[in-house]
Amino acid sequence: MPETAAPLRKTALNAVHRAAKAKMVDFGGWDMPVDCCGLTAEHMAVRTGVGVFDVSHMGDIQLRGPGSLAAVQKLCMNDASKLQIGQAHYSAMLYPNGTFVDDVVVHKLSDNDYLIVINAGTREKDVQWVRSQIGSMPGVHVNDFSDYYTQLAIQGPKAIDVLQKLTPVDLAPIKNYWFTWGQVCGLHNVMIARTGYTGEDGFEIYIPSDEPTSARVWNEVLEAGKEFGILACGLGARNTLRLEAAMALYGHEISDTINVFEAGLGRYAKLDKGDFVGRDALVKVQEEGGPKRKLVGLEMIERGIGRDGYPVFSLDGAKIGEITSGSPAPFLKKNIALAYVPVEFGALDTEVAVEIRGQMVKAKVVPTPFYKRPKKA
Repeated sequence: MPETAAPLRKTALNAVHRAAKAKMVDFGGWDMPVDCCGLTAEHMAVRTGVGVFDVSHMGDIQLRGPGSLAAVQKLCMNDASKLQIGQAHYSAMLYPNGTFVDDVVVHKLSDNDYLIVINAGTREKDVQWVRSQIGSMPGVHVNDFSDYYTQLAIQGPKAIDVLQKLTPVDLAPIKNYWFTWGQVCGLHNVMIARTGYTGEDGFEIYIPSDEPTSARVWNEVLEAGKEFGILACGLGARNTLRLEAAMALYGHEISDTINVFEAGLGRYAKLDKGDFVGRDALVKVQEEGGPKRKLVGLEMIERGIGRDGYPVFSLDGAKIGEITSGSPAPFLKKNIALAYVPVEFGALDTEVAVEIRGQMVKAKVVPTPFYKRPKKA
């Protein structure tokens, strides 16, 4: 008997996306909009004004109890003991060999309560991993609350203006990677986090996942943002925005075959905080002189677009690596890519060649992130 594919999972906003005639795709087993209004328009809206994304497919794992800090410290590479209540940070869960289970954002809700936001395509694997590593530790309860929340990301320089119309909470004092709780669209106890995955200022709100509530809040956000030119945005713009900001994507820049130092994320691995899963392997990499390859930014200097998976060559014709993510950059108006190459090819302005449809097209190593949002005056 042939195997039948599992039905795609849907967020509470799936019907809204389809009614709006968004282009839908299979993303990690989820039925998600790849674009709603056109990728370039959505990308530019976020860079210059504001866009809103349905990111309800992300996962939410809560650790509660007096042993929760010890559990987070074992599980994740960053030092959660430095977090204050209401603060979040970027981190990762690692395998014992120092490669990635997943990258995560850890939120400290209280001294005995942490929320770990995980990626969509790895949700089931991540939850199983968490339970296998810390499920037997004393004083900690692990709960998968992924399906309890609809998560909306309101991103862009005008994001604060849009969300402020919908909440009595003063958003201005909330710093980047901090969060608070308050009323949004008439809903009480909504988590409001100043985080995102676009390289822009913005907020993520966590609301009840029932369809009527999710659809109402989505529509109220779009209505509040009309005067600022808000657009509903899909996965396509989310990908080009995070690429311009050189943010890692699981299965591309990070995976179970790539270690922390190769990915250039060593600054988040606090080797001096005590033991955590993967620490010994990272120490060994350091002791052996560091990684042999590194993630670099490439800018095409000849006509052509380097896409995910395209091979990278030295100028004398030897294959040296592969592009992990590549695309035209709508805001920068350049063709850019991230790629793994041997460290000796990682110096800025080093020229390499990308094979595009059988042709060798020149590129050069450039600084990352490709895009940094302007500092407020």
